[in-house]
Amino acid sequence: MRGETIRKSIGVILFLLVMSVGFSEDVREWVTIPTSMTVFEGDMTPIVEATQSLKAISVSTAPTADTFQGMRSNSESTQQNVSMEVANFPVKSIDVDVLPKKEVVPGGQSIGVKLNTEGVLVVGHHLIETEDGSNSPGEVSGIEVGDMITHIDGHEIQRMSQVGEYVQAAGEENRKLAIKVKREKKVFEKELQPLKAKGEHSYRMGLYIRDSAAGVGTLTFYDPESGKYGALGHVISDVDTQKPIVVHDGQIIRSSVTSIEKGSNGDPGEKLASLSNQRDVLGTIEKNSSFGIFGTLKHADLKNNVRDEKMPISLSTHVKEGPAKILTVVEGEEVEEFDIEIVSSVPQKQPATKGMVIKVTDPRLLEATGGIVQGMSGSPIIQDGKIIGAVTHVFVNDPTSGYGCHISWMLDEAGVTDFSNKNGVKAS
Repeated sequence: MRGETIRKSIGVILFLLVMSVGFSEDVREWVTIPTSMTVFEGDMTPIVEATQSLKAISVSTAPTADTFQGMRSNSESTQQNVSMEVANFPVKSIDVDVLPKKEVVPGGQSIGVKLNTEGVLVVGHHLIETEDGSNSPGEVSGIEVGDMITHIDGHEIQRMSQVGEYVQAAGEENRKLAIKVKREKKVFEKELQPLKAKGEHSYRMGLYIRDSAAGVGTLTFYDPESGKYGALGHVISDVDTQKPIVVHDGQIIRSSVTSIEKGSNGDPGEKLASLSNQRDVLGTIEKNSSFGIFGTLKHADLKNNVRDEKMPISLSTHVKEGPAKILTVVEGEEVEEFDIEIVSSVPQKQPATKGMVIKVTDPRLLEATGGIVQGMSGSPIIQDGKIIGAVTHVFVNDPTSGYGCHISWMLDEAGVTDFSNKNGVKAS
């Protein structure tokens, strides 16, 4: 009885001490208590666990199975309030966002990527030799490399083949073209006088333009319920302008790896692949973002023949340093599983690329590729039976290592679910 009285007295003293200082910075050094946090439905990870031996304070609060009973949602998180207590006195209240568990099917398949731009992309200027000297009408008019030509004389432009007829007509009529260009998020109107080169009958703008791009990458995941997918893990940029390509539409098609140029110090390797014919389209491309390309599959039953079942995903706060695996193709269309190591991982509160540093440890993959090569971008990373991210970049001076992005941001971009501001502790 006396011991119980002493315990309660100490508890009252500690409670009054904490309340009197209003959780000053000194007290925050004792126990860090967040105001809100995110866990998955059914996750038994302790919400807060901290000790301070000198002050004899110990706080440990974890959700139990009962905490999550009845908290089911297909699209939105639910919120649970957890009270913190010291010696049976309430000290802090925490709002916990409980996310519904989301499962997707991992990819690993090699895919061909074909993008059509929103308008035609200006990738350079060139001089036209005329009777009066050399000139570039496009440069004179103020059109810059990286600009997207969206309209000419009021007509919407989607393909390079449309441009020639408008340029020729304006040249023959000796008038200027009215050109609308998109530069980043701004729209500009320009006037351009086409010129005819010596000895030629056709008129030119003095611009190099492009309306499409193609390459090879790796599928990261797809959602069998919605048919939505994510791939690559990084943005597709134009090779000349180094700017992200604004997508009008596009397709992913089946691809077969024919050979591999191994990476070496200072020289990243590359997958060489052949693309199937246009009739073997796997899906559409609807978005090109910093986390990859996204769209919808034609048939949401794509097989990799290694891990074809739905798998749970892991938030960045749950990724651990240590062993993991990737799924990728090194020959033909066969998806294989290879060992890697998570060297480091950053628990990200906001969307950001390069969330993980990874290292290839599998002798078979090192022998075949030298490490991470171009075309491997998007290869899903798996740890402890969960999809945690995708391979995105290789270190130029060490092809065995590179970056990966966390899977939650790719799921956001795909529209499969929304983890914005819900990827770990939101505030403390």
